[in-house]
Amino acid sequence: MINETLFINLIQAVVKSKLFILFFLITNFSYSCSYAKSKDESQKIQLGIDNLIANNFADIKNKKVALFTNFSGRNVDGILTAEILSKQKGFTLKYFFSPEHGFYGENHAGEKVENNEIFGIPIISLYGSLRRPPLNILRELDVVLIDIQDIGIRSYTFLSSVNYMLTACAEAGIKAIVLDRPNPIGGNTVDGNITEKGCETFMSLVPVPYIHGLTLGEISLMMNKEGWLKNAEGKAMKCDVSVIKMSNWKRYMRWEDCDLLWFPTSPQIPTPDAIRGAAMFGIFGELSIFSIGIGTSMPFQYLGTPAMKVNKVYENINKHNFFGTLIQVSHFKPFYGKFANTSCKGFIFKFPPSQNFAPYTTGIKIMLEVKKIHPELFIPEIVMESRRKMFEKVTGSNHLFNKIFSDATDEEILEVATQGLADFLIKREKYLLYPNE
Repeated sequence: MINETLFINLIQAVVKSKLFILFFLITNFSYSCSYAKSKDESQKIQLGIDNLIANNFADIKNKKVALFTNFSGRNVDGILTAEILSKQKGFTLKYFFSPEHGFYGENHAGEKVENNEIFGIPIISLYGSLRRPPLNILRELDVVLIDIQDIGIRSYTFLSSVNYMLTACAEAGIKAIVLDRPNPIGGNTVDGNITEKGCETFMSLVPVPYIHGLTLGEISLMMNKEGWLKNAEGKAMKCDVSVIKMSNWKRYMRWEDCDLLWFPTSPQIPTPDAIRGAAMFGIFGELSIFSIGIGTSMPFQYLGTPAMKVNKVYENINKHNFFGTLIQVSHFKPFYGKFANTSCKGFIFKFPPSQNFAPYTTGIKIMLEVKKIHPELFIPEIVMESRRKMFEKVTGSNHLFNKIFSDATDEEILEVATQGLADFLIKREKYLLYPNE
């Protein structure tokens, strides 16, 4: 043990040497800061909003501005973009626009959202009586900023609302600026069929795969350049649109690689794993044959029915190697939704990192294995017509349902499920704003 008298004398000497302490603190604080900066901050992701701030809001200086956003639009520190802009001088913030689920993401899918206000600024809902921004309001503006966290799934209607916003900006003759954000599934995961001609709806508005692997900035540039902005009369429009890019985001990054806080974008997307599950099984939830975990604490991460022969299905599933998908037998009981308050037998899904993750086709392959054990669930007549139509809307296909609910081979079904994918991968190359490494 240290000599007690020696220890006390040492402490007294240090206390008397105030200059030494000050020097010690300053040098160590300086070293710590420079070390942290070189180790972490230089590689930290900066979002579009952060780079707008870093540039002292030069892109909107002296402009009349509106912001299309919701509770997910935030800077790297988790502060709402709406709050940041509402407190900033040098431009006039006139309106907020909000998408499906409302500004706070509290409304369930399909629920009408009313107009509101926050920070003394009116919020105009684009999922209530309006889907397209009113031109008379846009003509009061110089620029619309877009800062909203998309989830990388075509049928998630944020993408369609952005399409309508860009189209309306083109009609009004004003500029649109996308404050870019990560694709939480990653920029290398591209999977599924593109929207078939004649199947364009608010849930499948543009001809991209179900999982497109683009940031909202990239896909905005693509929609503009490819002629996918069309007004209510079907006329193609061109928008003056630009992107304020992120710094340090790479295509391989999933959400967990970004060191960012996740804020739910809607009631059933509380976590990034819910996004991956939705990418796999969201289309099948529309059929109301299975529970996909809606009404549990892990939406989109369960699959089952009260009578599923899980061991036989699991044996079939284990013949495949579904990269990026961990599948375990489980029981669960939804407290609302399909099979509410009923114990279901089925599976729980977790998603370890993988650059070979193919959620859309993986979900279909799993369903095809379920079909081999439970063919009674895949009789077309048991699906309500309204459910079938919704399935066709979210898949963007008039053929996939008929193939799955028939005696078509797995290969024939997967051919429809990936139709147009190869051509899209080539087309999207010129719109990629971020490197892979």
